[in-house]
Amino acid sequence: MSRLSGFPEHTPAERIVELAVLDHLRATFELHGFGSVETRAVEPLDVLLRKGEIDKEVYVVKRLQGADDEAASLALHFDLTVPFARYVVENASRLEFPFRRYQIQKVWRGERPQQGRFREFTQADIDIVARDVLRPHFDVEIAQVMAEALDGVIALVGTDGAQATLQVSNRKVLEGFYLGLGVADPTAVMQVVDKLDKLPGEKIVALLLEQGLDQAQAESCLALAEIATPDTSFVERVRALGVEHPLLDEGLAELAQVVGSVRATERVVVLADLRIARGLDYYTGTVFETRLSGYEQLGSICSGGRYDQLAADNRSTYPGVGISLGVSRLLAALLADGVTASRTVPSAVLVAVSDEDTRAEADAVAHALRSRGIPTEVAPAAAKFGKQIRHAERRGIPYVFFPADSRPRPGSTPAEGVTSHTVKDIRSGEQVEADPATWTPAPDELRPQIVRPITPNQQESTP
Repeated sequence: MSRLSGFPEHTPAERIVELAVLDHLRATFELHGFGSVETRAVEPLDVLLRKGEIDKEVYVVKRLQGADDEAASLALHFDLTVPFARYVVENASRLEFPFRRYQIQKVWRGERPQQGRFREFTQADIDIVARDVLRPHFDVEIAQVMAEALDGVIALVGTDGAQATLQVSNRKVLEGFYLGLGVADPTAVMQVVDKLDKLPGEKIVALLLEQGLDQAQAESCLALAEIATPDTSFVERVRALGVEHPLLDEGLAELAQVVGSVRATERVVVLADLRIARGLDYYTGTVFETRLSGYEQLGSICSGGRYDQLAADNRSTYPGVGISLGVSRLLAALLADGVTASRTVPSAVLVAVSDEDTRAEADAVAHALRSRGIPTEVAPAAAKFGKQIRHAERRGIPYVFFPADSRPRPGSTPAEGVTSHTVKDIRSGEQVEADPATWTPAPDELRPQIVRPITPNQQESTP
């Protein structure tokens, strides 16, 4: 049977890496007070289609036994923001605002599979939603939390020297600037400028001319998009372009607050980048994109922004700000570069079985080890100890525990019968007496460890 493209499936070692990343993300989000939410996989099709220009990417859901003329009314969610907005409205009476949530879940998009893009993938989102008014400092907090989370992910699975750049912009800056220029359709201009990473500047100018802008307007839009600073000096550079509008003033103040307040980490830097607009139309203010050095071909691995009108009911609006990390996109690139786990199973110990009559004793040893948090499995068959050791070696299990009541069997050498509990490190060959009630492997051997690829610089420095 051929593989389904765009639906990744991991090996056990790769899955260990993925779970380590997800555990780190959960721990970081919860450290900042975000609670976990999971929403249903499907949403009404009309709800999904009115939130952004992604109608061709939606997978519709239809009953196999449904009538031929039955219209598909449900679809798999293509992101986690739209379902979350619906969740907030439906549960508003039971939520405490500002509501802080993280959500790590699968999403589906019917796009063409390619490097870093899948039809089924995992996203990790954090959002803060308020009732009616969301204070600007939450934009800062969202960026700071994700910067810390991403810093830890890079430390865990990234190559030495890898660094992410959190690019921050504000749609009010762009819209206000375009309105100040006299542009009739600022949204259309944003959608063109948002392609600047993929197209050269002269092509952007040509596309803007097709939108009805004159040469001076198009060149001013390009000049704005080329402004990028690691501090708030972007404000003066925008002012120097000579465009004025109240919405521009508001956006510059908001963007300066975010860029001036988010603390860079060891592996994540913050950059005000005015080419960032975000394609989805529900963003209204601050917007984020993130790129990882050495993996620029992936595009943005982490993006989001503020949305003031996405969720509302008859009594209130629920403005929010959020950011989403494309876990599958990031992991696919890192796994392809050789990130893996030190073993393919969680087990640190294999308990040997002398013969089937003593399996109960082996199970008791395993229970004693597990009760103290040591991942342990029992040998599947009472083969010669040499075969059991080779079985552990193939699975990457570092230790074999020999129970005290193991007895010599026909075909075994006298050395295979032991009179006290012993444990063997099958890598070094060292074997010592051990009590299952007290013996513990080294801390870094208790769980599989993430093994990162060796960079060329490391290879050159290795004797």
